[in-house]
Amino acid sequence: MTTFLALVLIAIVGGAAVVLQAQFMGVLDQHIGTIESVFITYGSGGLLVGLTMLILRGGNLAAWRGVPPYMLLTGVLGLIIVSTIGYVTPRLGLVTAITILVTTQFVLGSLIDHFGWFGAEVRPFDFTKLLGVGILMLGVWLIIRK
Repeated sequence: MTTFLALVLIAIVGGAAVVLQAQFMGVLDQHIGTIESVFITYGSGGLLVGLTMLILRGGNLAAWRGVPPYMLLTGVLGLIIVSTIGYVTPRLGLVTAITILVTTQFVLGSLIDHFGWFGAEVRPFDFTKLLGVGILMLGVWLIIRK
């Protein structure tokens, strides 16, 4: 069983990876273009995960038939995420881009949790979460105001 601390550390590593990827893709976007930077990101990531899957699991993808069809949009959503990060980071700046992206994730994540959409476990939106989202929105305003 994974401990809470281990999960927090994994999330921190993932968060750091998002910021580094945003910066790296922003520079790539400026030098070679959005589509090309997305290709490098997805191409290298796809190759790595494909090889890892084959080595560790033998490439068993048969279970995909058991998931709702809309779940297969995850690759398309990933392209939107990666393209957006690469495009907006050099135009808005790293802090502004990440702030808007993360705050949007909190707001939508809160709705998905509250209503249990897309197979999520219901986790009600209470006053403390509302207060937290409000503070995030204040943070966005403080960061993006001119």
